[in-house]
Amino acid sequence: MPHILHLDASARPGLAGKDLHGSHSRNLTQRFVSQWLARRAQDSLTYRDIGQNPPSIIDHDWIAAAFTPEEKREPWMQDTLTESEQLVDELIAADVLVIGAPLYNFSMPAALKAWIDQIVRAGRTVEVDESKPLDPYVPLLADRPRHAVILSARGGVGFGAGGAMAHMNHLEPSLITALGFIGITQVHQIAIEGQEVGGELLAESVAQAMNQVDALVTQLQQALQVNRMPEPA
Repeated sequence: MPHILHLDASARPGLAGKDLHGSHSRNLTQRFVSQWLARRAQDSLTYRDIGQNPPSIIDHDWIAAAFTPEEKREPWMQDTLTESEQLVDELIAADVLVIGAPLYNFSMPAALKAWIDQIVRAGRTVEVDESKPLDPYVPLLADRPRHAVILSARGGVGFGAGGAMAHMNHLEPSLITALGFIGITQVHQIAIEGQEVGGELLAESVAQAMNQVDALVTQLQQALQVNRMPEPA
């Protein structure tokens, strides 16, 4: 059965339209997950609110521990990597990664960048093949089909592909690069725009994004059903 890893990275804890200063990206992720489970209640879910509980920022000790071979790590190194190991395990277990991420100052929230830094790990999510110095990186999460769904919200307009402000949007491109590096290359994007504009423009963008989420749930459930490995008898 497919497993979903649901991440919310917005600093806003509430939902737009329901709570004061609520989050549009959380609205999208909640819509995606609720629609998914309404159709496939047997599937499993892991939820992590990194917007309210950010992962640790990597430091010198983390780097020293992560780049020390496992068999040579001292106890303090194992302790340092405990959080990273859990986050990596959650990602490896997922068939569908759902990320709710607002566009903050042209890129991703700091909490989401901290999560990326914790899960891009040599020996866990990417391998380094020293025999190929010009192309040494081997993505370890390409072992089976995985999908990533990026559900974002933007204050302005024109930040999508082909838009007038697209060159200033470093949220989705950065996520796609990092996820592709570890082997997750099937990435789907839906965004709400015009939060700062409001009015009819925002309402239309929200309605369109919700419809796109519903369609994407159907598409991915069909794709995973087709690609599902036979379960043991």
